[in-house]
Amino acid sequence: MKIFKSKSDLKSYISQKKQEGNSIGFVPTMGALHKGHLSLVKRAIQKNDITIVSIFVNPTQFDKKEDLDNYPKTFEKDAELLESVNCDAVFVPAVSEIYGDNVNSEPFDFDGLEHQMEGKFRDGHFDGVGTIVKALFEIVEPNVAYFGKKDFQQLQIIKKMVEKLNLPIKIKGMPIFREKDGLAMSSRNTRLTPEHREAVPFIHKTLKKARKKIGTKNVTEITKWVENQFKKHQLLELEYFIIAEEKTLQTAENFDATKRYRAFIAVFAGEIRLIDNVRFKNN
Repeated sequence: MKIFKSKSDLKSYISQKKQEGNSIGFVPTMGALHKGHLSLVKRAIQKNDITIVSIFVNPTQFDKKEDLDNYPKTFEKDAELLESVNCDAVFVPAVSEIYGDNVNSEPFDFDGLEHQMEGKFRDGHFDGVGTIVKALFEIVEPNVAYFGKKDFQQLQIIKKMVEKLNLPIKIKGMPIFREKDGLAMSSRNTRLTPEHREAVPFIHKTLKKARKKIGTKNVTEITKWVENQFKKHQLLELEYFIIAEEKTLQTAENFDATKRYRAFIAVFAGEIRLIDNVRFKNN
């Protein structure tokens, strides 16, 4: 597996591989890799000739400096994991390699997708996401890029960016990988205290119970029920629970049998913020 730190070296490598007729699969990550990330890498390897993974903790998508400072950095372990699944190359740039002296986001218009859910609670987050993903796409120029559905809003926003910029890249959303107890895999899980780690499966269990209420309860009743479940929980604090239309991410008012819905949740377990979502079948 090749390790690249400079854009120019990586671009030379990719140019050569493309001249040889190879397709490029790309998995952008912030490192601290787990089985969910590896599932994306394995799919990229399966479907493309060459697979490239980036590891870059992007400063412009963090709204809190302490969250950026505390984000786990485990490159040696990450490299071993990528080597174990036969990844072809990993791109590990410094912040200056991506941003130069100007560590700022550029503004994006995602047709309103950025103002829902995470956008309401994390100021400037999706401008940061758009900035780094656009920069990485310009460097790697992949045929296909792979993202997990745990960050479903991010996935929809990246699809929108590719559409609006008319980029020749296919975006593939991949299923959420979960621990045996249902907790969505996340790099942040390693920072949970033992007590909170024991408590957090409650998040997915509550989402599943809420989904079963479709047909007997309306959107408002299901939302109130979820909010009440967390009010009773001593260790977990609900930031939001929203049932939204998948395509627009607009909060649902009523279930429409012609549309697809998904329930989104953000929860604090102590200082660690976790997100999750499940598909709501309403027909």
